Amino acid sequence: MTDLDPFTDLLDYPMYVVTAEAAGERAGCLVGFASQCSIEPARFMVWLSRANRTYRVAEHAERLTVHLLRHDQDRLARHFGGETGDRTDKFTDVPWHPGPGGSVILDEAPAWFVGRVENRVDGGDHVGFLLAPEAAENSADDRTPLLTLNDTQGITPGHPAD
Repeated sequence: MTDLDPFTDLLDYPMYVVTAEAAGERAGCLVGFASQCSIEPARFMVWLSRANRTYRVAEHAERLTVHLLRHDQDRLARHFGGETGDRTDKFTDVPWHPGPGGSVILDEAPAWFVGRVENRVDGGDHVGFLLAPEAAENSADDRTPLLTLNDTQGITPGHPAD
């Protein structure tokens, strides 16, 4: 238990699948640490675990794609959260298409945006990627329940957090 657990145990924030492409390598993972961090200019920060293959690909990526999932897309959440790209090509059985700058967009995601990496910030066992949005799509309606932290509690991570 950390000193922050009494606070964070109350949270049920959205979960995201973040994908990256660099030098012909693709990677993606389930992410809980992410948020819009500026209105004007619009900016979004995504935190990736240093232990994760997606981080190693994202280190060299010019863009990342941030996807929201519906509450009922637990299969996709388990795929990107419970598998490691060190042993599995996560994109073999998942429909996707290339987006701006070669970014990787998951066809099944109801909403996504591609962001250009503007900065990387050391946050301890995670590194923050500051993203400037370049393209976005939303096929969900305002009543679409999104996948949240509580929905993913049964997923054993493909990598430990540290």
